[in-house]
Amino acid sequence: MNAGFHTSSTGDEVNPEDFAYLQELIYRESLVVIEASKAYLIHCRLSHLARVEGFKDITEMVRSLRGNRINGLHYRVVDAMTTNETYFFRDVHPFEVLRQEVLPELIRRRQDSRRLVIWSAACATGQEPYSLAMLIREHFPGLLDWNLRILASDLSRRVLGQAREGVYNQIEINRGLPVAHLIKYFKKESNLWRLRDEIRRMVEFFECNLSAPFYDVPRADLILIRNVLIYFDVQDKRKVLGKMRRHMAPDGVLLMGATETTLNVDEEFERVPAPKCSYYRIRQR
Repeated sequence: MNAGFHTSSTGDEVNPEDFAYLQELIYRESLVVIEASKAYLIHCRLSHLARVEGFKDITEMVRSLRGNRINGLHYRVVDAMTTNETYFFRDVHPFEVLRQEVLPELIRRRQDSRRLVIWSAACATGQEPYSLAMLIREHFPGLLDWNLRILASDLSRRVLGQAREGVYNQIEINRGLPVAHLIKYFKKESNLWRLRDEIRRMVEFFECNLSAPFYDVPRADLILIRNVLIYFDVQDKRKVLGKMRRHMAPDGVLLMGATETTLNVDEEFERVPAPKCSYYRIRQR
């Protein structure tokens, strides 16, 4: 067996041909690149799915995938292979920069139109856009009288389902959520926590694949696409950033993950340094 391919103790394996097929399927439908050295991820994430779907192993599931047009099973395979890591007020510093610098400046620039559109792309289970909604209620309550839209999208229908419900377990709650916000904006239901409607209704969730055209996405004043492009190759990063730029207001703001940058990817953006963080604007010619 080739190096980089994993065999489990039960004999369930991802052979090179199946890996190549899955690698191409996942890339085509999500732009996520699975390197050969990460083949173990396919085994770990798809072995359970194969059995849930009634197949004895991944090989049998791939045989079915190959023999049918793109359908729900293909979608569930791609969904299982996407990373949905997120938590409330992730990394803290970007939200402080939004509170202290970005949002006050956007509010000043939008005083006449009283319209503000924020888009959280690849929002997973919703903690990021809900963090934005709580931040606005706490620090910019005047925006509630504006035409304010907080949009949140993801490729995965499964995680969008949880995001729309706004229900989280204790582990999810413990990751980043201030106690004061928990008391104020959540209610306990058995061993789960449900977000109160006043926050949940501030966010509009929709399905969006970054590999496809961004149909029906309005021009945004602030776009967050954090810790997503790290899974893409340079060419696809460039394509996605180009589409993001075309959906941004000329004076809008792009916020990426701490390890991500537009440098040497899309030179139409310029970096704006901020305390323990940075964000990007469209370069003015």
